[in-house]
Amino acid sequence: MNKSSPIGFFDSGYGGLTVLKEVQKQLPNYDFLYLGDNARAPYGTRTANVVYQYTWEAVKTLFAQGCDLVVLACNTASAKALRRIQQEKLPDYPGKRVLGVIRPSAEVVGSYSKSNNIVVIGTEGTISSNTYVDEFSTFSPQTFVNQYACPLWVPLIENKQFNTIEGEAFIKNDLQKIITNFPKADVLLLGCTHYPILQSFIENHIPKSILVISQGEIVADSLLLYLSRHEWLDKKLSKNKFTRYLTTEDPEVFEVLASSILGIEVNVEHINIE
Repeated sequence: MNKSSPIGFFDSGYGGLTVLKEVQKQLPNYDFLYLGDNARAPYGTRTANVVYQYTWEAVKTLFAQGCDLVVLACNTASAKALRRIQQEKLPDYPGKRVLGVIRPSAEVVGSYSKSNNIVVIGTEGTISSNTYVDEFSTFSPQTFVNQYACPLWVPLIENKQFNTIEGEAFIKNDLQKIITNFPKADVLLLGCTHYPILQSFIENHIPKSILVISQGEIVADSLLLYLSRHEWLDKKLSKNKFTRYLTTEDPEVFEVLASSILGIEVNVEHINIE
């Protein structure tokens, strides 16, 4: 039997699970390995060099676990580390590929806007990088991209405080500012993979005329197309319908929220990243 070669998924914490869940629906026969660096979350306020260092350490860990394909299911990592990893590191790892979540979103989200005016919300790191603005200018130049940073949202989710009275007040405050500041926008793109955990709450507190889009299905469709175009890579990937979950923090704590996000009970292992 061929060696195990799961598709690796990396995020700073829980957020990437919202993407993995949708990918598992599209690719039910494939193996997956999820790594959440909860011990060092959040990434959104860290410098570009630190995000790059942490992300590359995680990617190397997934490579060492047998992954030939790794998806950075983290917008901050995709914005601040993906290109450097692809250009500077992957030449030394023939046969390995690393993909992100921003370009797939930029390729399709513009088509959902009737006003050609959208808002991307994300971490400080993602928004300050202007990666979304750059990608939309290439793939959807007719779309005007407004950006808004929500620096408290990931810590609220990681610490399970998002559904407290105080947590909901912070989120409502940001949503009200978004509605006020960007009245022409008719699409709200959740440019952080943690944010779909809040999607129902968000939709209940903004006008019905604004479409809220998360990235999971978009990335899943893009990955399916990517593998159809790269048969040599697809043939290397193991297909035993098996998923492992790793965290750099407490596995028991991770299991609770992960099981809630995925809708199934999961077993999580601890791992150290070096």
